This record gives sequence, structure tokens and C-alpha cells, in this order.
Amino acid sequence: MNNPHILGTESIGKLLVQYSIPAIIGMTIVSLYNIIDSIFIGHGVGPMAIAGLAITFPLMNLTAAFCNLVAAGGSTISSIRLGQKDMEGVDRVLGNTLSLCLINAVVFGGLSFLFLDPILRFFGASSETLPYARDFMQIILAGTPFTYVMIGMNHVMRATGHPKKAMLTSFTTVVCNVILAPLFIFQFDWGIRGAATATVISQFLGMIWVLSHFLQRSNPIRLRRAFLRPQRRIVGSIFSIGMSPFLMNVTACVIVILINNSLHNHGGDMAIGAYGIINRLLMLYVMVVMGLTMGMQPIIGYNYGAQKPDRVKRTLRLGIVTGVCITSSGFLICELMPHLVASVFTSDDPLIDMAAHGLRICVASFPFVGAQIVIGNFFQSIGMAKVSIFLSLTRQLLYLLPCLLLFPQFMGLDGVWTSMPVSDFFAFVTAALMLLWYVRHRRLFLPPQAPLPPAA
Repeated sequence: MNNPHILGTESIGKLLVQYSIPAIIGMTIVSLYNIIDSIFIGHGVGPMAIAGLAITFPLMNLTAAFCNLVAAGGSTISSIRLGQKDMEGVDRVLGNTLSLCLINAVVFGGLSFLFLDPILRFFGASSETLPYARDFMQIILAGTPFTYVMIGMNHVMRATGHPKKAMLTSFTTVVCNVILAPLFIFQFDWGIRGAATATVISQFLGMIWVLSHFLQRSNPIRLRRAFLRPQRRIVGSIFSIGMSPFLMNVTACVIVILINNSLHNHGGDMAIGAYGIINRLLMLYVMVVMGLTMGMQPIIGYNYGAQKPDRVKRTLRLGIVTGVCITSSGFLICELMPHLVASVFTSDDPLIDMAAHGLRICVASFPFVGAQIVIGNFFQSIGMAKVSIFLSLTRQLLYLLPCLLLFPQFMGLDGVWTSMPVSDFFAFVTAALMLLWYVRHRRLFLPPQAPLPPAA
């Protein structure tokens, strides 16, 4: 597993297990990380704290957007350069990725911290939920440099042949968070600030772990001071490929703002709290599929760069089937036992009832979500940034936005919930038709003569 060139020779099924299982475990751990925070906050602080946490979702999406802009682009280019046997090029991309992570963290985190209250009010915070949202985000924004470096470097570590080490990064942060969060919330009585502090400390330890990997002299791919200065061509390539997940997170931010405001108008702060529970549950399965695509990405990127189209096709087919199975399991659990899963987050009966009702509606089209995510990330993995960006935007802007503006006018709160499965279904149809068209009319699985600009 330490030799990245097995990506071009080992069986696809075995590679997908070796790369995706650690990534899935890692992303599941990250999702559990957020769920654990919500559980401790819900039981240790109260239902209004859950609503306050839900208010932070748009800002958290923006935080993720600027991080993934660099992390996704850096990891994709790294794996393609490995396929081209350009080891110095990988080192250059690694150094630029680290520098861009720090620059984005300082600029975005600093500006958001300065204007935090107006941002949160714009996102739908009321006088009751604002103090909770502010206390949580002040700590989170102060730790953005740790978060960005950890995530950015971890993506590259996975893409360059170390999926198990990348999984251990997530495992380390979650174990630390599970230990510290209840201690800070219940023992030290720090409330929602305790949850945020535990998160930042955990991510700092994860960052140390990842950086130590790339600073080892025995590592063929390592950080070099000479390559830390951003180079225009590399930065352009990183941003071009990373623009898809960036725009996806930005549009998710816009959509969550609309959802929060619509929920507040039709159900009050309690409805926002219910959405906070639903979002955490569904994101668990989405993150598992994202872990699958992270495992697929180095396999697809390497073989695409090495001009091995049959291996790319097999990886894509297996990924789609697996993604559908993952989200279908989420559909069954949420439909059959919605009250049980909602009660994990809170003991407040009205909040549980509202969350359970909304959950059963929201997952109506959830089995299709797995295929849509895999197809969109496939185009990103082969460097087709424009197609990936389009597919990233279809659910939020092309379908969900009109539904959110229309359905609640006639259906009230149920209209907000119904908007989500409707947009999920049409986003899947769009992705499937796009993939079919490119397979039939374009040489999709073979790279162009110069898939990326030169490293230097």
C-alpha cells in the first residue's frame, strides 16, 4: 500500500476495498464527530442549543467550501501526477496545497470572526439562538488554520498511497473529541463553547499527525521549503478542479439560509432544531458515500493519467452500485425507525416528533443520492471541472431553490421537507443523463494530450 503505482496494476475490487474502506471509516468518524457534538449539546445544554448549532450550518458550509477548494484540487492533481510518474510535480503540488490552506484559513477565518454577529443574524439567528451560535463559531473560526491544514494535507496523503494513515487522522481527532467534549461540557460547565474547544484541540492533534508524515525524510513525497511558494500554474489547476466542491458548499450555504428562514417562518426555532437533527443524520450517509469517492479518486485519477480506460470504467461502475447501497440503507433505517434515531439527540418530545416527521419525508428519494454523488465526483477525479461544477450546482440551484420558494407557499412546513427529495431525484436524473451522453459522444475515459499544465 505504500507503493502508489499499484493503483495501475492491482485488481479494481481489491484497490477499492483498500482505499475506500479506510476513507469510509474516516468520513464516518468525521460525521460521528459532528453527531457526538450534537448529542452532547442537545442533552447537556438544551433544545435551543441544537437550534443554535443548526444556525451555524451555513457558515460551516462556507468554511468547508474554502477548505475543499484547495484540498480536492490538490489531491486530484497529486494522483494524476503520480500516474504520470512526475514525483517532483507531486511535491510541488503538496507545498502549494499547504500554503493555500494557510492563506485561505487566515483570510476567511479572520473576516468571519470580525463580522460574526451580522453573519449569524443573516443566516436566521434569533435573539434566543444567537448566543449559542456565536459561542460555538468564535472557537471554531479561531481554529481554522488547524482545520484547513489537517484536511488539506490528509486529502493529499490519501491520494498519494496512504489511505490507512488518512483514516487514522480522523480516528485520532474523533477519539480526542469524544474524551474532551463531555469533560468540557459537563465537568467544566463550558456549555456549547466546550464542544467547540474540544473540536479545535482534536483537529490540532490531527494536523500534527499529518504534517509529521510529510516531513519524514524517508517519505518519497514530502514537504520541501522550496515548493511552499505558490506557483501560478499549480494554483490555477488546484482552484480549477477544487471549484466544484467549493461551489457545492457555497450553494449549500445559500440553500441552508433559505431553509432556516423558511423553517423559522413556518415552524419557529423548534423547526430549525428539527432540521439540525435531520441534517446530522443524513450527512452520516452522505459522508460514507464521500468516503467511497475519496477512495475511488486516486484509483480513477492514476489510471486516467496512465491512459487505462478499462480500469477507470470498472471503478466507476463498482462505485455507483456501492453508493446506491449505502444511501438505500439510510433510507430504510430513517423510514422504519425515525423516532428512535431522532431521540438519540434530545429527550424533548415535541422536537423528536417534528424531527421524525420531517425525516421520513426528506429521505423519500435518498437511494438515488448515492449514484448522484459518485457520478459528480467521477468527473472531478478526471479533471473535468466544468461538468463536475454543473452537477454540483444542479441539486441546490436548479431544483432545490425553486422548490423551496414554491412548495412552502402551499404546503407550509411540509413543503420545506418535500423540497429535498424532489430535488434529489431530479439531480440524480441529470447526473445519469450527463454521464450517458459523455460516454456515448466523447472519449470520456481517455485523457487529452496535456491534461494538466506543467508542474514548473
